[in-house]
Amino acid sequence: MKRFQYPVLLTPAEEGGYVVTCRDMPQLVTQGENDQDALVQTVDAMDEVFATYMVNGMDFPEPSRKKHHEYLVSPPAETVAKAALYVAMREAGISKIQLAKQLGVDEKEVRRLLDPHYGSKLPRIAEAVQLLGKRLVIGLEPA
Repeated sequence: MKRFQYPVLLTPAEEGGYVVTCRDMPQLVTQGENDQDALVQTVDAMDEVFATYMVNGMDFPEPSRKKHHEYLVSPPAETVAKAALYVAMREAGISKIQLAKQLGVDEKEVRRLLDPHYGSKLPRIAEAVQLLGKRLVIGLEPA
């Protein structure tokens, strides 16, 4: 099962608070006033990094194993669902136009399904993923 959960490192900042980095996604750098704020900021930053990967046609890196001093972080659930659709499309070698035809919709709707900044309904994303021979799975973990 493909997971979109990445280990991040919180390093104390000279001016106070924490700087957050992710060895799997070097472009992910953010900070927060305390550890909880830093992790909240990390979710937002990861959302933007995922958007960049999808817009630029990049592969998502495989998450490394968490080390004892790291935290595991995922982007928002809707972004994870969109990323899962993106990965399924790349694995199937299918274009947005081809998926749109299979779904019976305009290609613009598929672009929206892949756009992390556009609100999409989860059942529609799950339907698209299923057309590609995959199943979207939702999990629950402590905040």
